[in-house]
Amino acid sequence: MKDSVTNYDGSITSSPAQLVSPRSVGELALILGDTSRYPSPVRAMGSYHSLTPCASSDGTIIDMSGMKRIVEIDREKMTFTAEAGLQIIEASRVLRAQNLQFMTNIEIGNMTLGAAACCHSKDALDGSAFGQFGSYLMDVKWVTPSGQLAEASETDNPQQLSLMRTSYGLCGVIYEATYRIQPLEAIQFNYLPRPIEDLTEKEVEGIIDRSTGLICWTLGRKAHFQTRKRIDRVGPFASLFAASRRRLWSHTQPRIGRFIDQSLPAGALRNAALDTWFGGSKLMISTLRLLGGATLYNPDKTIDYSKTKPSAKYVFTFWAFPRGQWLSALRDYVEFSEQHFKRYSFRCNMPLGSYFIRKDTSSLLSYTYDGDIFSIDPIHAVTDKPAWDRFLMEFNEFAYKRNGIPLLNQSPFVKRPHVEAAYGARWKEFSALVRQADPEGRMVNPFFAELLS
Repeated sequence: MKDSVTNYDGSITSSPAQLVSPRSVGELALILGDTSRYPSPVRAMGSYHSLTPCASSDGTIIDMSGMKRIVEIDREKMTFTAEAGLQIIEASRVLRAQNLQFMTNIEIGNMTLGAAACCHSKDALDGSAFGQFGSYLMDVKWVTPSGQLAEASETDNPQQLSLMRTSYGLCGVIYEATYRIQPLEAIQFNYLPRPIEDLTEKEVEGIIDRSTGLICWTLGRKAHFQTRKRIDRVGPFASLFAASRRRLWSHTQPRIGRFIDQSLPAGALRNAALDTWFGGSKLMISTLRLLGGATLYNPDKTIDYSKTKPSAKYVFTFWAFPRGQWLSALRDYVEFSEQHFKRYSFRCNMPLGSYFIRKDTSSLLSYTYDGDIFSIDPIHAVTDKPAWDRFLMEFNEFAYKRNGIPLLNQSPFVKRPHVEAAYGARWKEFSALVRQADPEGRMVNPFFAELLS
């Protein structure tokens, strides 16, 4: 019987002919080189937190969790080197013990360093130049589709490094990565609630320009801008705030949203209950604003979802929009979601997130390659998967028509026209480079076969 592999929320299941977990580079090279014993397509897997079938295969799946050794922490060069199977949350704890941190501290801590080195990621509250974790990848080592060893760095073959940063394992399996790090930072969050109908482009631009990090949480028709700034030291309640924030996202918020959907019939009553719950969230944000915000250490934003129970899991989709078009797209989205509810009695039971991320040309498929973006991220604790899937597919078309840019691991039901429109000539270049690196298609599963030009 084939082994089954399921992603984080259980929405994607794959049954590969071979599920292997190498413990060394030599074993990894043997797997890729032996096409008869380890059939194609070959896909590497970290924690499989992805919401698309990017890691799926009916051939060979390589579970990288057996390769998680820390190679070096270089305080002089300020770099961290480890094997690809190490999770960001695990690495972050080691760095934190030495008063160090990553440059970008993403929320989903279960992403592995290998996945972060070659897949899309996001963070908007670090205040560093780049909101994509892989943009701080300094050196990467991988096994090619034919089983050979390869390496690229910022000083040696930077063009290849740019490709690898968003290669999604299509050019081979990453086994070691080196990232830039920095001293531990203390930060403060502040909050600005604004009715969406009163917002102007000029005001949004001002909020962005005054912020070193920014997320907007939309509840109903009110936007709540969460900004950050660096401070010298955290306040006395920093640990409590950080723990409460992690608890909110890994337990409380999804469970309550799911409870409302499961306990109340679709329609006016459920809608009113969600409005009441969101009202409590608005009150919490307003209280934090009155208290002058909240402080924490930067890595404490990262959350460990490894022990989250199914009842507390949530999913999302991510589409990026050009900075100057975001407010219009947000207003259109509010109208879109309300019309969708009228037709199907479905609405997302968690707040809408929007990440502001700055221009970044570090990777070939950077979603901020052409300029700053502001995203629209519907978030939901699923109780009715067909209803959620229908919403996602309609939202994809909504975003596609408004110059949205999807992520290959975080935008379910993404299609070739979506990526071709979003990434333009870079998608054709990427497709050609993948064919050049893997002419036999050893790493290409059906998901990517449908997407590549």
